[in-house]
Amino acid sequence: MRIVLLFHCGDKIRGILRQLLLCCTLLSAALLPARAAETVRLDTNENLFIVMAAINMCGYDADVNSPNNSPIRAELRRVLAAQNIPVLAEMKSFYKHHQKYDATEDLSQYISLALSIGPAPDFAWRTRDVEVPPDALALQDFRPLLAQFYTQAHLRSLWQQAYPLYEKELERYHSSMLEINTVINSYLRAPSGGYLGRVFRVWIDLLASPNQVQTRSYGDDAFAIVTHACIPKSESDATCTEPPKVFDIRHAYLHYHIDPIVIKWGLALDTKKSLIDFAKGAPALDERYKSDYVLLATECLIKAIEAKLDKRPDNVSFAARQGFILTPVFYDLLATYEAQPQGLRFFLPEMIDAIDPSKETRRLDAVKFDKTRPVSTIKNAKPAPPALSPAGQTLAQADAQLKSRNIEEARKLYTKALDQRASDGEHAQGWYGLAKIALMQNQPESAYKLFEKALTTTPDDWTRAWSYVYLGRLSKAAKDPESAKKFYGQALAVKGEAAIDARQAAEKEAAAIANN
Repeated sequence: MRIVLLFHCGDKIRGILRQLLLCCTLLSAALLPARAAETVRLDTNENLFIVMAAINMCGYDADVNSPNNSPIRAELRRVLAAQNIPVLAEMKSFYKHHQKYDATEDLSQYISLALSIGPAPDFAWRTRDVEVPPDALALQDFRPLLAQFYTQAHLRSLWQQAYPLYEKELERYHSSMLEINTVINSYLRAPSGGYLGRVFRVWIDLLASPNQVQTRSYGDDAFAIVTHACIPKSESDATCTEPPKVFDIRHAYLHYHIDPIVIKWGLALDTKKSLIDFAKGAPALDERYKSDYVLLATECLIKAIEAKLDKRPDNVSFAARQGFILTPVFYDLLATYEAQPQGLRFFLPEMIDAIDPSKETRRLDAVKFDKTRPVSTIKNAKPAPPALSPAGQTLAQADAQLKSRNIEEARKLYTKALDQRASDGEHAQGWYGLAKIALMQNQPESAYKLFEKALTTTPDDWTRAWSYVYLGRLSKAAKDPESAKKFYGQALAVKGEAAIDARQAAEKEAAAIANN
């Protein structure tokens, strides 16, 4: 598999040097066993630079005085502070209104925005609204402000001046990325073109709080966003070590390979799901793993692979004590995998089938779970939601067709989603979509039944609340105000931020009934 080091155009001499380096990269990759598609890319991203520059001027001050920052962060803030930027006051107000309490989570939403918008000066969404990540969509009104800031602050010129420092940072990662790619692909016996045509991108940022890796998975692309990597050698020697993010990037790259494979065999994993009770009793384990068995199994398999690659079997028992309960059995089964010729994506079903819940119960009964997580100097945001499942992708397409009023195409897609393997929440979205179509075609009785069906399949808060609102509206139209008030009351009882708009609608419409 080739790692492509991408460069922006510069003067002729620098351009020639870059091409020579690129040729060396490709020559190194050509020595690998198979000729590969360009599925791993190490690069910078101008949108990240622009968005990070903007929030640095709006109030994002996380670790701003740390000696581990890239020098460019302080210099850019100084240059921008000396300019007259009329839109800055409005941007600061927006930033303050949307600021998260946790600095890492605050940064995370703006990284999502940078990855979701197109190039300057328009910053239009790269995809349809229904496919924009929710945290980025919440910042949609920042885009026109960003467009003004881009022009007023002369960011194109500043980006061109800053780029050589980004190039230098890229060079620190090139050999490490080539090694990660070679080792992982060899161990997993991964196909040369990647899995399902997906691409793994590593983007370097020098303007955010240092020593972070944030990951994203959008559609066919997976991302690792790496901020300035500088961990001093010692208290007396502030010199930065070699890139300290290699383990974190390798972990993200393993997720890129492993996630779709484990999701594919999720039904087989469900037959071993009784073991999750042990994970639920592990105090140090993050809650998201206790409610998602596929996510837990994925992380356990990755930790087992890492222990194999690093020749650290002691890490297996540590992972188990932290609540990653399937790590020991996967580690044992990897020995069988290594002794046969198939790639992991073909052999995983045999590994899953070989898990004996009774045997693992006895093993886990002897584990004394840790009460706390280890303290880390590395700041990692919580993983972004995984790429949409096949049913989720179908639902997104159906929503887009419905928004464009392509009714029959939307109906076909919602029906298709109901026929696909999906979570209860996804099936609820399918029934809800069909109910909306029935409303649009003036079929109130069918719509009523379909909204009721959506409520019987464990819907998410948004779908649940709006289903109750529509049932209230249908009851009101049928001259049944008592039922309408009941449904509005049920909508008001749905908690969670996703249901805010539905609760507001229910409150308003219930008040209208009470006043009549």
